[in-house]
Amino acid sequence: MLLTPDNKLKKLIVIGDRVLVRPAKPDEQTPSGLYLPPGVQEKEKVQQGYIIKTGPGYAIPMPVEDEPWKSEDEQVKYVPLQAREGDLAIFLVSGATEVMYEKEKYYIVPQSAILLLEREEEL
Repeated sequence: MLLTPDNKLKKLIVIGDRVLVRPAKPDEQTPSGLYLPPGVQEKEKVQQGYIIKTGPGYAIPMPVEDEPWKSEDEQVKYVPLQAREGDLAIFLVSGATEVMYEKEKYYIVPQSAILLLEREEEL
């Protein structure tokens, strides 16, 4: 389920270096054949799911300048994340936060907890 203009996920804003992940079902396999074996999933140290939304990335600190002629409305700059919407992410459950939204389970995962991404380039 990707983000569409008419679904409820458009209200959510992911902050910083985090991504919103919809967990994959235990027997779900990607078109290229990647899946986690049941033994790994039962231990629940590693989980897989599809990235639904991403945050803007890592904020770059702005230099401190005290110059009155400078514009006050400088925008925050970010280093973008490697993860993209639609990617399959394999991540550490210990670094993730489980949330329920609209009666569905999701994980909020920092990029540092993601071990592997699978991207279907034609999507």
